[in-house]
Amino acid sequence: MNIESALIPVDEVAAAVDGFLAASPAARAWDVETAFDWSHADANRLTDGQRSAVQFVTLIEDHLPGYFDVYHRHFPVDDTVDRDTFIHNRELYHFTVRWALEEDTHARALTRYQEASGIAERGSLRAELAIEGQKPFDLPYDHPVQFFAYALVQEKATQMYYQHLRDVVDDPILAAVLGRLARDEARHFSFMADVVGRYLRVQGDATVEPIRDVIANFRMPLADTMRGYWRWALKIADVAAYDHTEAYDHLVKVIDRTVDARSDRLDELVRFIEECHSLA
Repeated sequence: MNIESALIPVDEVAAAVDGFLAASPAARAWDVETAFDWSHADANRLTDGQRSAVQFVTLIEDHLPGYFDVYHRHFPVDDTVDRDTFIHNRELYHFTVRWALEEDTHARALTRYQEASGIAERGSLRAELAIEGQKPFDLPYDHPVQFFAYALVQEKATQMYYQHLRDVVDDPILAAVLGRLARDEARHFSFMADVVGRYLRVQGDATVEPIRDVIANFRMPLADTMRGYWRWALKIADVAAYDHTEAYDHLVKVIDRTVDARSDRLDELVRFIEECHSLA
């Protein structure tokens, strides 16, 4: 199987993109330069663990060029694909570029916070981010639903962590930044959930094994490339609740919301997802 052969109809992806963009009007956009009074950012109001959490999530967000490149390579908009695939991918691209813009804003906001609050000096932080930023990132999938199922879990897990961290920090500027980020991640999750639901409706049981593979081998971004990732991830979980498997419940909800009557294979998939959550 190749990705092109398993795409949902272009009208399905176009409807998902239209829905996302309708929920993201320009009037609701925000920017790093004017959304916050950076002169009030103060890392002295944070614990060492909270500072470490900010540094960790900045590294994750700043790898945006790698994440964006995955979609460019697997959903190309050039002459390497046939005309129908190009049309599908061109519709998806409307989402991808908006998503990338928002994720890049997240990276800039967290970087700006580190600089303004006194956590890091801009030049040294830029060099530190480049170490991880230059490392390759890929999602080795061969079914298109896998890219959206992966992102569904990743976006929801990120949204929940930002909410938890926001609730425990004493710096109102950081709390405001995390609130903005969480709201954006929630919209990104909604898009991914919509697309996964459309694959379930159109392709039914054919999506079971691809989604199962995503959950069976799930790793958060940079988990396999960042030195000391797991030790650091455990450290930030001590600061604010962090468990990406909590997002699995939301994948089950997408399945339940989409499918009126589960097949045996979908039942087995749901049991597997729930077991992965309980064993984590």
